[in-house]
Amino acid sequence: MKKSIILICLLIIAIKLNAQTDKALITQTLKDYIEGTSNGEPERIKRAFHKDLNLYAITNDTLKITNGQQYIGYFKEGQKRERIGKIISIDITNDAAMAKVEIDIPPKNTLYTDYMMLLKVQGKWKIIHKSYTSKEY
Repeated sequence: MKKSIILICLLIIAIKLNAQTDKALITQTLKDYIEGTSNGEPERIKRAFHKDLNLYAITNDTLKITNGQQYIGYFKEGQKRERIGKIISIDITNDAAMAKVEIDIPPKNTLYTDYMMLLKVQGKWKIIHKSYTSKEY
């Protein structure tokens, strides 16, 4: 009985450590997106995005779809932008996750809210889908 309890405790600890590791890896992926777009680092953005990612938003009551590779092209090496990003939440289940990120763009008085879907692809967390909206303040 004592061995069973110890085994169960070790299993719970292993699961919690794995979840903490995944959260740290997802956080790094999101930081690559946030800092890459803020600091003009297209390679960091590529590292965060899955190659097949699309971005979705509603513009003038119409669905706007932007290819992820096209989006990355908007950012030039070394060209910084006034963007302040913040991770609001991360929810993980096995190899799938959802994150909420806010991007404040003070010069435009605009706050973007990004909803990111992530999957663990070949051991690396990748943003596979981004839906976003914005509001002026």
